[in-house]
This record gives sequence, C-alpha cells and structure tokens, in this order.
Amino acid sequence: MQNFTDLPQIELLQWLARGTLKQNLLRAIRLWVWLRSLYGEGQDLVLLGDGFTFADWRNAFFTSTHPKGETIPEFHDPNCNCAKSTANWLFDSNTGLSEREWKRSLLAHNAVSNLDEILRKRLFAVTRRSLQADLQILAELGWLQNRGQKYHRVEQLPSRPLTTTHHNNELPFINQEDLAEIAQNLSQEICGVRRFFFKLDYVVTAIDQVENFQDQLRQFRSQTPVTPISLTYNSARLGTVVDCLVYPVCIYYVQRAVYLCAFGESPNRKTDWYNFRLDRIEQIKSLQWTNPLIPKVLQYRYQTRNLPSPEEIEVQMPRALGFDFYLESRLMLLRFDRDYHDRYIKGTSRHETFKSISYQKTQSLIKNSVVNLEHQAALLRVLANRSPQDAYYSLQYRDGDYNVIMRLRA
Repeated sequence: MQNFTDLPQIELLQWLARGTLKQNLLRAIRLWVWLRSLYGEGQDLVLLGDGFTFADWRNAFFTSTHPKGETIPEFHDPNCNCAKSTANWLFDSNTGLSEREWKRSLLAHNAVSNLDEILRKRLFAVTRRSLQADLQILAELGWLQNRGQKYHRVEQLPSRPLTTTHHNNELPFINQEDLAEIAQNLSQEICGVRRFFFKLDYVVTAIDQVENFQDQLRQFRSQTPVTPISLTYNSARLGTVVDCLVYPVCIYYVQRAVYLCAFGESPNRKTDWYNFRLDRIEQIKSLQWTNPLIPKVLQYRYQTRNLPSPEEIEVQMPRALGFDFYLESRLMLLRFDRDYHDRYIKGTSRHETFKSISYQKTQSLIKNSVVNLEHQAALLRVLANRSPQDAYYSLQYRDGDYNVIMRLRA
C-alpha cells in the first residue's frame, strides 16, 4: 500500500475542496488530515483493520473520552485530536510549513478575510454527520472503497496535484525572500557548470557534536506531543555549566554558529526564551510533561495548548536589531562620515528599523530619550563637535545582545 506524505499546499486543498476553496477550506484541510490518518507514516497513521467502519476510525483517532453523540464535541481533553486547532494540524513538525508563507500562498489564490479566525478553530470540532460525509467524499474521490458496510483502503492512490515544496519559495528555511529567490534562480547548473556558490562563515569546530544534538532534537520534535528537554549548558556569559529545562522550538544559523531557540529556563533565569549555542550544549535529555520541575510558565503554555512556535520569534525579529529577540529593545544613534556613508552605507538595507535622520532630529532624540541629564549633556557636546553634513541614523537594537556588539566591533 502506498503512503500519503503530501503537504497541504493550496493546489491539493483546492482539489480536495471540490468547489470554492474559500467556502470549503476547513473541510479540505480536514480531508488532508483524514488521508494522513489512513495512509500516513509513523504517528500520523491510525491503526485499522483491512475493512473498517466510521466507529472503528473514530475510536482509533480520538481519545476514549471523545463524545459519541450527534452534537459538536466540546473541549473535553487537551490530548484528543478534536482539541487541536487548524493551525496545529497545518504547521506541526511533520509538515515543516511556514505559517507566513502558507498564508501568503493561500491569500494569493483566494481572498479569505477571516483566515486567522479559521486557523484558530478546532478542525475536528464537527458533528458525526460531517465526519461521515468526509468519508463519503474520500470514497467518491477514489481514496477508499465502500464494500459490505465497511471502508477499505486502496492499493494505488488516486492522481492529484503533487506539490512537495513551497509555492513561492523552494528554500523556505531562508527567511529573507530576496536572498531565497537569488539562490533558487542561480542554484541550477548552466550548461553543466555550476556558477553560483554560497559561502557562510562557521566558527564551530565541534561539528560532530552539533550534528548529534541536531539528530536528537529532530527525534524529539517527531514525537507527539513534543516533550520538554533538559539541557546541560556551558554558558559563556555566566562562565559556568548550568542545567535548563526548556521546550525546543527551532534551530537558527546566525552569526557564524547554530543555535537552539528554546522556551522555559534561561541560564541566568532572567528570561523565558533563550538562544542556546549548540556547540556549548554538553547533554540533552528528554523529559515528560508530568515532571514537576518543568517551569510553571512552560507548564501553562502546554496546558492551554499554546506551546511556543517559530512564528513568535519571526514576529519579534524585525522589531529590533539582534538575534536575542527576547531582550529589551532600545534606541541607538549612529553617525557616519559623509564620504564613508555615500560609498558603503547609502542604498543598502541594514535592518527594518535602520532609518536616516537629520542632524536636528538626532539632537531632539538625545534630549527626549536620554533620561540621565549628565549623560544627555555629554552626548549633546559630542554631537555639537560633529558636522551637520555627516549622515545620522536611528536604530532599535536588543540591549545586551552580543551579536550586536560583535557587529559594531566589526
């Protein structure tokens, strides 16, 4: 029997909708989940006999406490599949889909005005009749055969739109669209010769150790539910080894090293989020959600089915310069010699908050933003000795982010 590993791309959902995707979006997504449960792999697959009834599938797919009546099931068990939101189904670790890119692709295809509301809805909070109608649709589309009051899976899956990459970005892990487009356009050989090369500085020497930890984290992320972990971390900031209980959210390559973005305990216990450099991790252990040592803030996120996601990080990144997105945002003023600016700064993009300002605006910002009067006076004296013809910029940055400090040194 073939496996169904298709991603919920817009072309496939449109085909499953059998009509207007805008009106049938939830059903199309639900049918995609049905197919994962019938033909998927690993945790996706629901164990059923050769022939099964709706009741057989319901009992295998939902928890034993799931209501069996005719009404829409109320929220009764956080571990039941009827409790998961539509977004939870679409953007889990198995799909690897970027919520932002998926939304953009959908909105380019269909103007769905209440998309965020739809994504918050519990996908399987529907009546028994609706679910039985789903089964009938799958049979009509050729995914199931209805024989002798039972449904049977097919050996050959029907032909359908196959898209295994993102609609607008085949390199979704590169979160700068212009750079992704350049890589996508130039990555193919020209007349048998490769003409495009991508050079990244990577300062880490413990490569095998980093790869082992990435494999461990990948295994943890493939579990349902994803479990918290205990990290033994050699903190450069604290100059000591500490243990941290966290929820692993995602991995970033930033400033010449690989980092695990995690939520829970930071090494200094001052923030809930923290970026752990992978080569400074000494040990990773999987924990159970019942562990009483798990931080309360993380327990709450788990109990309310609102575990941290990469999207939360993506929202914070543009608001201030720096990778440590959880640190306080503060104002920075920069001055460039006019000749240097016109040669190397002008016409470049440094950060969303990096904005050119006038000499007078710089003076005004110092007066209005610097609370310490002695410090304010010192800055105004420095500014008075600088040329109004120089280039001045304002920038929001993460206070205490070593990556910002390293960039300024460079």
